[in-house]
Amino acid sequence: MSVPRNLRTALLVPCALTLAACAGMPGRDEPRPSPVALTHPANPALAAPLAAAAREHPDLSGFRIYSLGIDGLLLRLELIAHAQRSLDLQYYIFHGDESGKLVTEALLAAARRGERERILVDDGEVLPGDEQLFALAGDPNVAIRLFNPWRYRGHSSMLRATEYLFSHSRLDYRMHNKLFIADGVVALIGGRNIGEQYFQVDPDSQYADDDVLVAGPETVALGGAFEEFWNSEEAVPAQLVIPVKQRDAAAAERLSQRHTEPLKAAAADSNFTAKLAADEPLADVLAGSAALSWARAQLAYDPPGKRHEAAAERAGSLMFAPVAKAIRATQGQLRMVTPYLIPTSSELKLLEETAQAPGRQVSILTTSLEASTDPLAQAGYVHYREPLLRAGVQLFELRRQPDSPRGTGQSTHMTGYGNFGLHAKLLVFDDSAIYVGSMNFDARSRRLNTEIGLIIHSQELATETIRRFEAMTQPANAYRVRLEDRDGKKILVWSTVKDGQPVQYLKEPSHSGWQRFEVRTASLLPLDPEL
Repeated sequence: MSVPRNLRTALLVPCALTLAACAGMPGRDEPRPSPVALTHPANPALAAPLAAAAREHPDLSGFRIYSLGIDGLLLRLELIAHAQRSLDLQYYIFHGDESGKLVTEALLAAARRGERERILVDDGEVLPGDEQLFALAGDPNVAIRLFNPWRYRGHSSMLRATEYLFSHSRLDYRMHNKLFIADGVVALIGGRNIGEQYFQVDPDSQYADDDVLVAGPETVALGGAFEEFWNSEEAVPAQLVIPVKQRDAAAAERLSQRHTEPLKAAAADSNFTAKLAADEPLADVLAGSAALSWARAQLAYDPPGKRHEAAAERAGSLMFAPVAKAIRATQGQLRMVTPYLIPTSSELKLLEETAQAPGRQVSILTTSLEASTDPLAQAGYVHYREPLLRAGVQLFELRRQPDSPRGTGQSTHMTGYGNFGLHAKLLVFDDSAIYVGSMNFDARSRRLNTEIGLIIHSQELATETIRRFEAMTQPANAYRVRLEDRDGKKILVWSTVKDGQPVQYLKEPSHSGWQRFEVRTASLLPLDPEL
């Protein structure tokens, strides 16, 4: 017999209140399982080719940027296939869509051939179907931990909202890191989560993003950062919070029999299957034909217990301080790519002072209203547009559908589809160094998320990133936002090129009037500290 909707609601509310009353983090005080010992020797297939190059560059690490979304998926699948000893994954989002299932199935196959795997995922933005990942926990070689998990494991928005209301101070704290380490030899770090949008294979929604492949001493440092998070009290073993039916041997067996065909990936790049069979692009790196840039680097990351710091400003400075120092040291041009631009007061002051200093220029690429998928973040951003422009900052906003795929990371098959958004987090300091990682230029990254990134002192990578920045900000791909005098008033003007002709807009471009109204209304609320 079905239960009437109003009765279901009446029953759910007290359950939700009871659930929310248990505001502590589930599983935090439970004993942790013993770690699985590594029994395999170091993997010569990955270590030997890179070790030879490392000996030619003592005390330096090797880096290579991958901006093509499809390369991000290929690299992960290929590294999983090549790994023989261990895989450590740390992600804010691990979706159960087609791309996520491809990665999950590859991980299960690697575990069954004896690979030790540790997977640490944040528990904040979970969608129905994402729980497919927990089937891996049915394999003895796989350990999964959730960062700061919710008690409620379902997908009722009402129950989730109720728990958040009563546990706001805890659940607002999230792990935003993105890190992948194979055999302790090769790492991927950058802005990409696991999901179709980030690999640019979903025709409805794509994100411009980046991975940096890392080899050499910096991989050891990244491994140390992973260990710190893995062993933290915020990282709760999945078996303490996930229902048994989602993580038992039967679930793993069902996953192994799924055999997902890479339909979207193959549609995005007709050579996807051939590249995967040929181990491209990883094979070129191991063969030395895709040269790494060998350089010094500085790892910057927040500790897992960042929220326990007594002073919020000090907590935020743990990640941001090295980046701020690099910004202050810039002598010529600072280029920044950030999907969310909602600076704290000190960050705004830093950008204004840098832009106003003699001989310096600050250029920023962020998300346009029409390309935004987060109206609250866009509502926060509108407060800072004019102060930045008045300080002399060059401001660009990425269009929803760029006219040129150059620099966007799209394959030619995907150009002109759906909504194109920005997810990369990049800075270029003069033409000598770059920052790449998970940190947005907003209050949430500063105070409410843990973040990780690398400052890489490489003129070669800086030049490559500048080329991408210039391609993304060309008039065919982005709006140039200016403050101009019109009828005695300073107003915002958006300039771009459509069909080869220059166009100016005096009203902010959007894909609907409702979107513009929604953001304007939300901008009246004091939400910036949460954004």
